[in-house]
Amino acid sequence: MRLLWILVLSFAMSFATFGQASTFTKADLSQPEIDKIVTKFTKNERLFRSALNVYAFNRNATIQTVGMGGNITGTYKRESFITFDGAGNRVEKILLFPVSTLTEITVTQADIENLGGLDPFAIEPANIDKYKFTYLGKEKIDELNLFVFDVAPKVIPKAEKDGLRLFQGRIWVDDTDLLIVKSKGKAVPEWKDERFPIIETWRENIDGKYWFPSFSSSDDELVFKSGQVVKMKIRVKYSNYGVGRTDIKIIDEDEDVPVTPAAKPTPAKKP
Repeated sequence: MRLLWILVLSFAMSFATFGQASTFTKADLSQPEIDKIVTKFTKNERLFRSALNVYAFNRNATIQTVGMGGNITGTYKRESFITFDGAGNRVEKILLFPVSTLTEITVTQADIENLGGLDPFAIEPANIDKYKFTYLGKEKIDELNLFVFDVAPKVIPKAEKDGLRLFQGRIWVDDTDLLIVKSKGKAVPEWKDERFPIIETWRENIDGKYWFPSFSSSDDELVFKSGQVVKMKIRVKYSNYGVGRTDIKIIDEDEDVPVTPAAKPTPAKKP
């Protein structure tokens, strides 16, 4: 089983900011070959999301503003256990949520939704047809050989109209399992006074089968229409993955799925 933990330092040093130049090996791939890779890893992403619906886990998020000299000027902290209710719906049970001391920015509902969606998971399977994937080449990081793709919406959605947010950034795909193991980017569009930071997420191999989010981080500056610039530091840890439902079967192809009563969730161990 290949674990991602040994890659965290290497990944962190590879890209200090999104879009920074990096050394890619431009593999000689035809467009049909590239299309086949995209088809496979997007299909695997759907399976990954289905698998995640079986697991409960802890999410510990810290959002801070940074002032002169690197001093922390405000902190938002939210520790949660992501589990299921009796009907099998995904719910957040807050374990620790002290009063925020942020004064320069406000953590909005969109920010919280991003923490549970775009930031750690990047591409929502239901929206895959809305993206353009541009192959950049291959990059070797420790023992993993990775395909690297830039990802962008074909059309930037109008947030005021439908509230849809999409991922724009870069993904790294394992060339053996064809699974996304890292992503770096942000939610778009931004509107009015809503600004989103660039988030870098690493995934970890769980149960020898799935690459689930392990750690997300950001050191970014938000620039608002008023000219205000806010430096941010974000750290989110995902841990203690454990099977929380037994009434779901992960399938690869179309097949009949037996219906069984929903099982009570089994809480993951608290940090």
